[in-house]
Amino acid sequence: MTLNAPLAAKLARAIDHGGPMPVAHFMAQANAHYYAARDPLGAAGDFTTAPEISQMFGELVGLWLADLWLRAGSPHTAHYVELGPGRGTLAADAMRAMRAVHLEPPVHFIETSPVLRAAQAERVAHARWHDSIDTLPDSGPLLIVANEFFDALPVRQLVATGEGWRERVVVNEGEHFVAVPGPLPMDAAVPEALWGAPEGSICESSPASTAIAADLAARIADQGGAAILIDYGYSGPAIGETLQAVKAHEYADPFADPGERDLTAHVDFAALAEEGRGAGLRVFGPAPQGDWLRGLGLAARAAALIKAAPERAVEIATARDRLANPAQMGQLFKTLAFVAPDWPEPEGF
Repeated sequence: MTLNAPLAAKLARAIDHGGPMPVAHFMAQANAHYYAARDPLGAAGDFTTAPEISQMFGELVGLWLADLWLRAGSPHTAHYVELGPGRGTLAADAMRAMRAVHLEPPVHFIETSPVLRAAQAERVAHARWHDSIDTLPDSGPLLIVANEFFDALPVRQLVATGEGWRERVVVNEGEHFVAVPGPLPMDAAVPEALWGAPEGSICESSPASTAIAADLAARIADQGGAAILIDYGYSGPAIGETLQAVKAHEYADPFADPGERDLTAHVDFAALAEEGRGAGLRVFGPAPQGDWLRGLGLAARAAALIKAAPERAVEIATARDRLANPAQMGQLFKTLAFVAPDWPEPEGF
């Protein structure tokens, strides 16, 4: 680790003066710096997302939204909202698909990175940018997309020790940061289903994620519309550490070089679903991404693209399989839908 790097040095000073830092706070600080400073996507970056693999992904997301909008009566006041829109690739593909049915809603991006805002503007020039969902329009249905957004939000880690559950915190050992059990009892924060887990067990939760899911659900309940949440994850509560770092498409130490690698954790879809139901929404899923895409016509779309460009047949088929094959993204990645009570049932679930 390079402790003379600006963020590492800042975190080291904070720990030295204020004591051990919760893993969630460390992750939040590291990712805020990471995303503000770079475009992390693609072969030259650290990772690749589904919209960058193939146009088919964004097109099918757009058609999913357009189908719901049509069956809801084609409200002309609808807004397209995307959280963490990357380079804007998904939105550009989705908007192209939606225009085929004369759906051209205003586009709103929740994005704080200046670097990524610039990339998004190249692909969706008429978008409006927001630092949070608080400034989104407060009237008209919202058509919300969050693809690989929740996985980058900070997770709290609790670890079972011989003295009970403790929050996992980060300490500065001079040359590197290390996560260790903290001093304060945290037994009351552990779900009952996990009581009695063996020593060393780790359970994760993401208060930031559930707070955002609750806010989105409240908006949909009040304004109408739907949301599709797509990420890799599970249905909790569950035991197991999922915090990970990726650098140059390889796994790395999540506590080394903070702000220089992407930190993510698997999403607890059961926790997000609970927020949707709590707001009175209809919740569908989580369903495996592969099943969802196939249900929306992935095979037919791939066949049409191959027919139009037979020289790209292998490339298109490879992308199709990468998105939907259970051994690749098809099973680990899940889709969860929030739908307003008076909107129709969505396709794909």
